[in-house]
Amino acid sequence: MHDEWEQQSFGTVELTFLGTGTSNGIPIIGCSCPVCTSDDPRDRRSRTSAVVRFHGYHVLIDTATELRLQALAVGLRRVDAVLFTHAHADHVGGFDDLRRFNELAQRHLPVYAHVDTAATLRERFAYAFVDQFPFYGGKPDLTLHEFTGGFSLFGHRIQPIPVWHGRWLVHGFRFGPLVYVTDAKTIPPASLEMMRGADILVINALRHRPHPTHLSIDEALAVIEEVAPRRAYLVHMTHDVSHAATSALLPPHVELAYDGLTVRTGDE
Repeated sequence: MHDEWEQQSFGTVELTFLGTGTSNGIPIIGCSCPVCTSDDPRDRRSRTSAVVRFHGYHVLIDTATELRLQALAVGLRRVDAVLFTHAHADHVGGFDDLRRFNELAQRHLPVYAHVDTAATLRERFAYAFVDQFPFYGGKPDLTLHEFTGGFSLFGHRIQPIPVWHGRWLVHGFRFGPLVYVTDAKTIPPASLEMMRGADILVINALRHRPHPTHLSIDEALAVIEEVAPRRAYLVHMTHDVSHAATSALLPPHVELAYDGLTVRTGDE
């Protein structure tokens, strides 16, 4: 399986972590723990989202609750397409901010989601899929594409990677040499095969202690060892995870991601 992906002509793929926190964000409201009161900027985590760039295209993964603030923080001015992993609130809470990218581009934006996620998006955000205004910017104007398997995006094959978040089906994505997976607890063997051979693997790691619907740090490290990417980055962390203290415990090729971090395939 991974030989097929190694032959894809993505070239260099760049990913910027817009947010790296769990559903509460960090600091958490009303909490005075060491991480929530930390002066290390890497411990301030907005809800998990990312933008992937290849061949000049900007592909947003999820519309996290703080999407507007995330875009301002990294200078994101362009989105060419949006991929949704699933429809939990922390991954779609910034949905309405897509309208500004419509206004900037003066066109509809294509949105890709698994059929189940697409049904939820249509239910919650029906107004985004009906043309109501003769101008862009008043609301999101989106063209929804449903997938059940791999699909083509700007001439390149994107491979959705199904994982289980408790009983909720979530989809990671493979962009040639880069694999992005979030909110996983159980990764089926076929999905592990889709992840092999990656240069960069991004995977969720909620905290040190086990959790019923998210990978713990040790569980994520076991997946990384199985998949054997050249580099791996952990995301979707809670306030139990101190960036500095936890980083000291990780293998050399594994790092905690942080909001605003940019990584590129092929970089040393």
